[in-house]
Amino acid sequence: MKIKIINKSNHDLPNYETNASAGMDLRANLDSPILLKPLERTIIKTGLFIELPVCIEAQVRPRSGLAAKKGITVLNAPGTIDADYRGEIGVILVNLSNEDFTIENGERIAQLVIAKHERADWNEVGVLSETDRGEGGFGSTGVK
Repeated sequence: MKIKIINKSNHDLPNYETNASAGMDLRANLDSPILLKPLERTIIKTGLFIELPVCIEAQVRPRSGLAAKKGITVLNAPGTIDADYRGEIGVILVNLSNEDFTIENGERIAQLVIAKHERADWNEVGVLSETDRGEGGFGSTGVK
């Protein structure tokens, strides 16, 4: 699938690191480093602008290494970029660690996954079909 992209950063375009990779790394596009204190959040710009086809979304997801090693994650994971959005891709990062974290220009801060999605048409009814689960909510399907 071809996706139009404008790159206003000084970094290469996002790419798949291996043949089986689902996501491409997004890099911070900064004029100067940003200090992210514990429990602080900020939007980090990437310098990237994309044009997605209808029924395709781009999902912004955390990088597992950054989350596991430094406690840095994407706050609204996964963040959704809709097909009609034309602004710069930004990543909402949060520092869940107890230590300051400095974000440097060019640092890999998140992953971008391109995915198909469906559009729903609601069919309003008065009754839903019965299931074994019924109205069981959070944790209701676990081992008892």
